[in-house]
Amino acid sequence: MSYLLRLVVPDKPGILGAVATALGTAGVDIVSLDVLERGNGVAVDDVVVDLPAGRLPDSLITAAEAVPGVSVESLRPFAGPLDTHRELELLDALARAAEGTSAKLLAAELPRVFHSGWAVVLSAVEPSAADAPPWEVAAASDAAPAFEGLTLPWMPLTGPRLLPSDDEWLPERWQEMAIEMMAAPYGGPGCAVVLGRSGGPAFRRSELMRLAHLTGIATTVATLPPV
Repeated sequence: MSYLLRLVVPDKPGILGAVATALGTAGVDIVSLDVLERGNGVAVDDVVVDLPAGRLPDSLITAAEAVPGVSVESLRPFAGPLDTHRELELLDALARAAEGTSAKLLAAELPRVFHSGWAVVLSAVEPSAADAPPWEVAAASDAAPAFEGLTLPWMPLTGPRLLPSDDEWLPERWQEMAIEMMAAPYGGPGCAVVLGRSGGPAFRRSELMRLAHLTGIATTVATLPPV
């Protein structure tokens, strides 16, 4: 069984080696590591690990936090292929995509790029009635919640934005599920991509900037003639 550990560690030489040693001693195999943030003396890392059969997930927390200064921000099951070139593969696929399929491809692939639960692409439209929203769902991945009928005070989107689970506009059910989201412009004025995951961890600003950079490139790539 694979799990995704989000670790907050002291930003000093040897700390990741100490974490790897602690996990290895506990019989845990590290299969990938992404550094999300560094600053103010700490780093935030996403670590995907394989847990041996018969071991409890809590043993991952115990092993990691045995290293002084290390804390586990979140632990959740991880499923899907591992690829250190996820963004490049997505951009290549967008460049080769048939006309009109880019939104569906982006919604399907972004969750694995960002280790999120789902993705939704919102396209700007001319409202058909005074109370109609200025957007529609252009594409959504599996497990995405229904956006239809919601009031999104941040649409049309003009820049990247974190959408934490305690925002007042979220439906009560979404708040109960602790759905964390982030959004970035994609595809034209007022359009957006929204990524979300239930139960956290909250998206960090470094993830938001990474999404904004990727969707900016993807917007350009998606408008080029297929290769």
